[in-house]
Amino acid sequence: MAEKTKEKRTGNTSDNSKYSMDTHLIYGKNVSDKWDYSHHVTAPISSSTTFRLDSVERGAQGFMQFANTELLGDSAPIFIYDRLGEPNKDMLEENLAYVEKGEMAVSFSSGMGSISGVLGILTKTGDEIITHKTLYGCTFSLLKNWYPRYNIKWTPIDLTDMNNLQNSITEKTKVIYFETPANPNMEIIDIKAVRNVVDQFNENRNEQNQIYIVIDNTFATPFCQRPIEYGSDFVVHSLTKGIGGFGTDMGGAVIGRRKFQDMLQLFRKDFGAVLSPKNAWSILTYGLPSLAVRQRHQIKTATKVAEFLNSHSKVDFVNYPGLADFKYYEIAKKQMIDFNGDFAPGSMIYFALKGRNPVEAREIGKKFMDHVADKAYTMTLAVSLGHTRTLIEHPASMTHSIVPPEELEIRGIDAGGIRLAIGLENPDDILFDLNESLKII
Repeated sequence: MAEKTKEKRTGNTSDNSKYSMDTHLIYGKNVSDKWDYSHHVTAPISSSTTFRLDSVERGAQGFMQFANTELLGDSAPIFIYDRLGEPNKDMLEENLAYVEKGEMAVSFSSGMGSISGVLGILTKTGDEIITHKTLYGCTFSLLKNWYPRYNIKWTPIDLTDMNNLQNSITEKTKVIYFETPANPNMEIIDIKAVRNVVDQFNENRNEQNQIYIVIDNTFATPFCQRPIEYGSDFVVHSLTKGIGGFGTDMGGAVIGRRKFQDMLQLFRKDFGAVLSPKNAWSILTYGLPSLAVRQRHQIKTATKVAEFLNSHSKVDFVNYPGLADFKYYEIAKKQMIDFNGDFAPGSMIYFALKGRNPVEAREIGKKFMDHVADKAYTMTLAVSLGHTRTLIEHPASMTHSIVPPEELEIRGIDAGGIRLAIGLENPDDILFDLNESLKII
């Protein structure tokens, strides 16, 4: 039956390896084993939570296939129930794995769903997780508020210094987790250097006791950086952000080695963080195909904005990977590379305004952002990123409010720091609004 289905498919069978990744983002796999849609220019959307079965035997085969990669192989899946799998999610996962250079991808209902999923399959009671000291607020909350209940230790350190990592790994360490660039301060961590340290420790460990590297690549997106190419075992994404691109659909994904696909799917099934088919379809149809063109525009704009802020007398500092005076500029140039081999420093900027002390700097920053919220046309006071609109926020009191005020400096977060996520506006319009808003300070 599977062979007959394959014979009917009439999609283009030319050598796709000849084409650029920009084009692959649009076309993906024009013939997919997940769904025969060769006569559709755009993949159809699935809106059924349950699927009709021709026989009890077919139902049994479907349940045997689920979360059993060896049994399924490359054959077309038997769909049973949305939480187990459905065509839109499966096609999105194929394309995410391809663009991130992984062997497989498993989607989740949110970025935090994906982070919980990968840490959930890699750790157990008594294990330890080492992270960079600066993390997204909700990841910080997950590790601080929930993992102690399961007796899983969390050790945040400065991962920009490999000596800290060398001295922090113990026999119980199972995961090294970080964001690069880090949210919100844009610190860059050398992925290859982390890989070298982890390999030293893994040499003397058996297969069941290996340490795995997990990287949140949401800020960079696969357009700017593909951590698996530098040695990461897993990549996680909030698909809601740069990959989704329009701020309309929530989602998450874990990309990595095929041998972990079954466990990730089981975790998703049992904990229920399942991506909606409609969200999967939107990200597959609009988000991924437009990723390259959106990122190129946003990077050009972000560079102009960062240079403007960096030269302004009222700005204390600007953290942007594309600035030559940025502390981590050289590392960024090594690993933030687009599909064509060009430097791609991303669309996120972190800066602070000058003040006599941290309290004053914070108040000045709040005054500036309140003015932006009221008067600026091209900047919206809102959390999230990767949107068509430029979004501005105050991490210390918004996305990272879980971090106690006395710990902000330890966690690498400036009390008055401002996070700017560049959108698709004309860069001159953003510069105009920034300049006008800075006049009130």
